[in-house]
Amino acid sequence: MATIPTRRRAEDDPSVVSTEYWHVCDDGRIQCDLCPRHCRMHEGQRGLCFVRAVRGGEVVLTTYGRSSGFCVDPIEKKPLNHFLPGTPVLSFGTAGCNLACKFCQNWDMSKSREMDILAHRAEPEALADAARRLGARSIAFTYNDPVIFHEYAIDSARACREVGVRTVAVTAGYICPEPRREFFAHMDAANVDLKAFTERFYHKLTGAHLAPVLETLEYIRHETDVWLELTTLLIPGENDSDEEIGRMADWVVERLGPDVPMHFSAFHPAWKMMDYPHTPPATLTRARRIAMERGVRYAYTGNVRDPEGGGTWCHQCGACLIERDQYELGAWRIDAAGCCKSCGTRCAGVFEERPGTWGARRMPVSVHAGY
Repeated sequence: MATIPTRRRAEDDPSVVSTEYWHVCDDGRIQCDLCPRHCRMHEGQRGLCFVRAVRGGEVVLTTYGRSSGFCVDPIEKKPLNHFLPGTPVLSFGTAGCNLACKFCQNWDMSKSREMDILAHRAEPEALADAARRLGARSIAFTYNDPVIFHEYAIDSARACREVGVRTVAVTAGYICPEPRREFFAHMDAANVDLKAFTERFYHKLTGAHLAPVLETLEYIRHETDVWLELTTLLIPGENDSDEEIGRMADWVVERLGPDVPMHFSAFHPAWKMMDYPHTPPATLTRARRIAMERGVRYAYTGNVRDPEGGGTWCHQCGACLIERDQYELGAWRIDAAGCCKSCGTRCAGVFEERPGTWGARRMPVSVHAGY
């Protein structure tokens, strides 16, 4: 049985816990070593993520055990189409983010500087117990990036494994090697936002860099047992060209393999990019076609109603393995071993003999009450 560590907490606030990944610089500032941003802070200052701060000469996490809310979602909403399809997942997030995406769809949480948004409290054991009682097969760290609440996510994952609940990270993958090893050792699945395939895009629109994200993807794929899927939000005129999508797909096939699913989702004007147009559905269809022509076996369209682009198809015989109408599952043509019932070719993923029946429901819940 795994042991959940006891974090050293501030006497005046149990949400403030000590962290491991930091060091003292020559000039006396404290550098956070959690992500490649390497924020250097004086006493009392916060990093760009806003939730990691210097207090008492060390970097602390200020949001341990606090959340912006809890909801039971379909796993396909993360999106994960090859990980326990049709099952419910208990989703939650905190506040803040270590990227500065101008197009953030969850900006009210990720860019929050008001801790009042974290009105819900739940210790890791309470989260695990709630997921079990609610019938959730997994718990997802989502809405904002779990990298920044590293300690809380890991402790929650440990507690979940104690009761047979799996864990999902929805992340941008912007994390340093040492904390990355610890983090993904406790995850069962991940959907990583590969936001674009140019350094220009990452620098201009996210305030980050592409290379560390690619390193994280290769690490997850080749050094862990974590089930991996990718999502790219296509923004008109920024990352939706045939050339960029083709190069991205080529890299995925060459460096990650053809079995890693790619999701292309539609941008809706948000945050600091309200003057951009919505992504036309035809752009998503085009991106999916390009990816599959380049050798990606499982490519999907998202945020639109598209039965063909939402379905899972056998890469060998072309049979429809899982029918989807957005988050509702239809026909299921995968056997207990995860193989196509028509030709016997295995479909990559984590499947069971029968699909889940959660459907498209979205159910806000109280962790304490359990319903």
